[in-house]
Amino acid sequence: MTDALIPAGPLNIGQAARLSGVSAKMVRHYESLGLLPAVQRTDAGYRQYGEKEIHTLRFIRRARALGFGMAEIAELLKLWQNKRRASADVKRIAQAHVADLDRRIVEMQAMRQTLAELAQCCQGDSRPDCPILRGLAQ
Repeated sequence: MTDALIPAGPLNIGQAARLSGVSAKMVRHYESLGLLPAVQRTDAGYRQYGEKEIHTLRFIRRARALGFGMAEIAELLKLWQNKRRASADVKRIAQAHVADLDRRIVEMQAMRQTLAELAQCCQGDSRPDCPILRGLAQ
């Protein structure tokens, strides 16, 4: 439902959350971080969202799904909203993120290998001797 058409007229935070695929708590969080500009409020103080905010929330959700951090998302949002941007700036951020993901994958593969080796050494029986715990204590 997150790619549903956005109805005309102001939407409350629950509707905005549902349409964007972001929880209401995260909508408020993104607003507090400045990723989502403050929106108009009703006389009773309820936030009112429109199509622009829903698209911004979807953008943030997709960027988070790709593992971008908040600082990167803030920069990407500025570039997305700037129609005079150079695509090279966007590519630079994406390439840096790919390099970071590659580094983290290598680290995780090494962690997996170490843990698999420790698990292989463990008899998994009723004795208290445990190579896994011994390895963690080193």
